[in-house]
Amino acid sequence: MTSEWGRPTEGIFQTAFVVEDLDFAIEQFSSRFQVGPWRTFHDVDPEGAVYRGDPARARLHVAFGFAGQMTYELVQPADDAPSVYRDVIDDRGYGFHHFGYGTRGFDAAVAAMHADGYQSVGSLELPDLRLAIFDTRDVMPGMTELIEVNDAANGPATFTAKPEGAGE
Repeated sequence: MTSEWGRPTEGIFQTAFVVEDLDFAIEQFSSRFQVGPWRTFHDVDPEGAVYRGDPARARLHVAFGFAGQMTYELVQPADDAPSVYRDVIDDRGYGFHHFGYGTRGFDAAVAAMHADGYQSVGSLELPDLRLAIFDTRDVMPGMTELIEVNDAANGPATFTAKPEGAGE
């Protein structure tokens, strides 16, 4: 099954990278890999975000671009506050951060990660979106982000609400 905007509703549909300069990264992903169009969001600090059990305080600049059914997420920390993104930068620098895994069984998927010994290092809960990030770098090349797939989050509005600009 696919969403209204063409991506699978279950499984990996996103790769995310932490970048030093969002605009430069958009240019590079666009010209080198034909990713786009882009939706960009600046100074993102949503209520409901959690980092290692405490309310998240980090501000981020974020862009979402598409190539086929794959979503590319670029994240530039906008401050020095602790975050799952700073964890990776401090550990090994900029680059690949996480796989985004969509699931209609969000609670069961989170419980399965806990059963495998992983605790959430980051999460976000909004009226139309829940996600949980697990540090799976011990067995994977990056973290794993579980993203709830539901009817409200199925269409393009989830990624286009309040964009500050669009790249090519």
